[in-house]
Amino acid sequence: MILLAIDTSGKDGSIALARAPENARHSSELNILDIVPLEGGTFSAQLVPQIAASLAKHELTKADIGAFAVASGPGSFTGLRVGLAVIKALAEILQKPIVAVSLLEAVARSGQARGRVIAALDAGRGDVYAGIYPIEEAAQMRAERLLTNAELFAEAAREVLVTPEAKLAEAARAAGLQVKQVPLPRSDTIARLGWEKIQKGETISPEDLEANYIRRSDAEIFAKPLK
Repeated sequence: MILLAIDTSGKDGSIALARAPENARHSSELNILDIVPLEGGTFSAQLVPQIAASLAKHELTKADIGAFAVASGPGSFTGLRVGLAVIKALAEILQKPIVAVSLLEAVARSGQARGRVIAALDAGRGDVYAGIYPIEEAAQMRAERLLTNAELFAEAAREVLVTPEAKLAEAARAAGLQVKQVPLPRSDTIARLGWEKIQKGETISPEDLEANYIRRSDAEIFAKPLK
């Protein structure tokens, strides 16, 4: 099965094309065929042509795609909307399932730590996006939230903090916290987590795919009340 994964949650993004083993839904093996970087600010112009080029490079067509994985947030409001709109359209046309992957979950898994970890991403304005995840444990994830740095450090006093943010990692270490700094996940990580979710049956339809913004947009925050 061919799995197409995209991440347009950040300033830059990427597309990953992967092949899952045939007749092996319970195998974790996933072969990443291609990773295509996307320049920020032009996702809407790049996505469809780059997907077509990646498929053609491997002598594949859209009809060969068996499922889609997409980073559903948190991140750029505009970038997420563009990425999710493309996935929604392709999945609806091809009648294929979608898996939504939280970027915070991808960060948490990238830390390769055991036990419970708290993943964090810079949200701007002195805030962070944060979510606590059990790694190889039966406990359930706590809700992903918008926190101040102080609130994050209080939470992380009981967990391992995993983040790709250099300044945040430095501040957390200075506060005496246990920190694992990781690279910002790319679409190949989204593909691998997406394949795990497909194996568990955690797929959704195009109409159920929604962005996980966590924070409201400026338009919502600063909207004037109707008189």
